[in-house]
Amino acid sequence: MPYTPIVATLGYVLSPDRERVLMIHRNARPGDHHLGKYNGLGGKLEPDEDVLAGMRRELREEAGIECTSLRLRGTISWPGFGKHGEDWLGFVFVVDAFTGTPPERNPEGALEWVKRDRILDLPLWEGDRHFLPLVFDDDPRPFHGVMPYRDGRMLSWSYSRA
Repeated sequence: MPYTPIVATLGYVLSPDRERVLMIHRNARPGDHHLGKYNGLGGKLEPDEDVLAGMRRELREEAGIECTSLRLRGTISWPGFGKHGEDWLGFVFVVDAFTGTPPERNPEGALEWVKRDRILDLPLWEGDRHFLPLVFDDDPRPFHGVMPYRDGRMLSWSYSRA
């Protein structure tokens, strides 16, 4: 069977001092698959956009900011991750600079600046604890991972770097 994932972006916006990261606390919609969890910003790609344009659009829509500098940190294939077992393929970015001021919340939940060294203390998806250290490490090489899920639980994690 061919792999036909939902293609998405996931961005972690750094504060100007690089000490904090803008996270969304998904606490606004009762039926949200991510309810109660913290996550980076992002979402599904539109049919007519590339991943960079999709990341910029999502940050504009979710946080009211314009990216002036961002880096691709990696890709993750999430087979079975979706609410109904859909496969996802995510392009993970770090936003180093932006203009604008994020609001306190958006329709999905509260936007919060979290200290980088406290992110892993938040209620996250189980798998986020495995790849987030790679997003913020000093290795300039992007990572490329596979993280299968079943019934909302991570089954395994593997990655490589070129």
